[in-house]
Amino acid sequence: MLRAAFIALSESRSLRAIAERSSFGQKTSSRFVAGTQVADAIRAAEAVNQFGAGVSVDNLGENVTNADEAKASAQLYHHLLDEIALRKLNANVSLKLTHMGLDVDEGMARELVRGLVAKAAAMSPRNFVRVDMEGSPYTQRTLDFVHELHRTPGNAGCVGAVIQSYMRRAEADVEKLLSERIRIRLCKGAYKEPPEIAFQKKAEVDASYVRLMKTLMKSGTYHGLATHDEAIINQAKAFATREGVPRDAFEFQMLHGIRRDLQQGLVREGWRMRVYIPFGTEWYPYLLRRLAERPANVLFIAKNLLRK
Repeated sequence: MLRAAFIALSESRSLRAIAERSSFGQKTSSRFVAGTQVADAIRAAEAVNQFGAGVSVDNLGENVTNADEAKASAQLYHHLLDEIALRKLNANVSLKLTHMGLDVDEGMARELVRGLVAKAAAMSPRNFVRVDMEGSPYTQRTLDFVHELHRTPGNAGCVGAVIQSYMRRAEADVEKLLSERIRIRLCKGAYKEPPEIAFQKKAEVDASYVRLMKTLMKSGTYHGLATHDEAIINQAKAFATREGVPRDAFEFQMLHGIRRDLQQGLVREGWRMRVYIPFGTEWYPYLLRRLAERPANVLFIAKNLLRK
């Protein structure tokens, strides 16, 4: 029932207009979304770099409905990469294949993303494109394309994937990605998936995350551990110390506006940190869809509005 309600709210133009004008809506969006323009994302990235953390910038949007929208999205990412290079930021980019037009024209989407990865690989220093994971209907196509991109001469090390630990297939997917030394962002997963393909209990999701986390940390390839769960972060720190994994061999990753105190604390302790910074005009449907996918996120967001 809650899921259906959030989906309906996300599609309401009138409620979107009210939310975007309201003080609460502006407060919520400004806490978790850097702004609506490239300049806003760059300012947020500079602020994060100043306290010693890296950044991954994501232009909000998915499931575009026409080729013009997809091409405009790709052009914006080219602009982002140019700004990152110009300002010498410790930053890379994250994108969704459906934002590049995967549902409109798969060939076009692939060509747009190939162009962005080629640009990142040609930069000095070389940059990096993270291909985000979406819902399960896109999982195999996304992973297949990341493998293809990574095998393209010159691209190795400049494109990576996302693995969601609640997916039952995650261990096999990790094994295949590691066989080609493809960089992985490990997260728990936020989409609502059926029990046949995804763990439903928090304990199962957490246990899967920790198993995969240890595999990634010992792999010799640079990966990102995306979590705000302090218990898991502490396990990662203890495992790295016990197993002799260097602190510069992996990074923790967190969302913009979530546990800034913990982000800065990890940097002070000498751990690598990357902050995922979303921006764009799609903040209202973005937040509502995240709540639709997992209504428990309501409490998570509310708690973080009240903390540093």
